[in-house]
Amino acid sequence: MNWLLVVLGAAVGAPLRYLTDRAVQSRHDSVFPWGTFTVNAVGCLALGLVTGAVAAGAASSKVQLLLGTGLCGALTTYSTFSYETLRLVQGGAGRYALVNVLGSVLTGLAAVYAGAGLAGVLWG
Repeated sequence: MNWLLVVLGAAVGAPLRYLTDRAVQSRHDSVFPWGTFTVNAVGCLALGLVTGAVAAGAASSKVQLLLGTGLCGALTTYSTFSYETLRLVQGGAGRYALVNVLGSVLTGLAAVYAGAGLAGVLWG
């Protein structure tokens, strides 16, 4: 039955990713993929929070499957990040591509760390 929790989380995460990406990107007149950058950062923060809550005993492994694996797994997107970075390079926006790679990795790490830290404060 664990697979059903992952499916339910993903059923919310995937449309949320698409809608958030479109909403954020429509507000920026730039080739930089702000929508994907945003959903990946938010997903990392949420995953850190969920994982920290599970580690502190404040949430169950079922919550980890529903929200961590399902929702965050579908909300975040490595494939779109990779494709958009390639598209930037091919379009002659190499600096934007480099900013996307470095910014995404550093922001993702900072966000997951912040989420886990927040969980420690809330439930540690």
